[in-house]
Amino acid sequence: MRILVTAGNTHAPIDRVRCLTNIFTGRTGARIALYAHERGHDVTLLTSHPELVSDTQKLPSKGLSVRAYCTFDDLQNLMGEFIARRGFDAVVHCAAVSDYLAAGVYSPAPHTHFLPDGRWTSDAGMPALMDRAAGKVKSDEPELWIRLVRAPKLVDRIRSDWNFRGVLVKFKLEAGVNDEKLLEIAERSRQHSAADVMVANTLEGADAWAFLGPIHDRYERIERPALPSRLLAQIESLLEERGRG
Repeated sequence: MRILVTAGNTHAPIDRVRCLTNIFTGRTGARIALYAHERGHDVTLLTSHPELVSDTQKLPSKGLSVRAYCTFDDLQNLMGEFIARRGFDAVVHCAAVSDYLAAGVYSPAPHTHFLPDGRWTSDAGMPALMDRAAGKVKSDEPELWIRLVRAPKLVDRIRSDWNFRGVLVKFKLEAGVNDEKLLEIAERSRQHSAADVMVANTLEGADAWAFLGPIHDRYERIERPALPSRLLAQIESLLEERGRG
């Protein structure tokens, strides 16, 4: 079986030295990739932290390929290249991808002020913002405003744009919700992306457990250390069923 795993965070550049990102390092994705390789599968890992693999063990000469990325665009380009052309049986999309990208950096024009109630005002004419984009945005302004725009959902491109027809695994993280609400959100999200398998957890419980499913029409609560083995068993089972069909 040929498996593609994405792992880690993405950088959304603000300028050439600053970026927006998140706290995730890709440890879960790396563990899944290594376990799948141990099971004898041919694995490609796209990760923002390749040192999690290369620093802990000598990479095998066959069966495990690691490609590093940094920015959102890097990951998008790699996924497009690999998924569309490499004939994978399964894609495990574990990467914590940026939801928003920076689309400009601005400062208030002279006499323009932002009020605590959310309104802009000006002492002279219409409120205005001044473009401060640069290779390195200057740090001499009292305040800067970064315009954010929604990033494309890479997981939603896997089926539609990259025409992937194998087993697709999606990950979903929520904060401050109970199990019932988490599973409701997760299943709706799985169906939206046409994913076969969902791994869902909360920020508060991320280090301890995750829900995996649907397995026989329900989600199972899995202890975190057991996630790679249970996930691979489910992927293998789905591919076996399709092979028989």
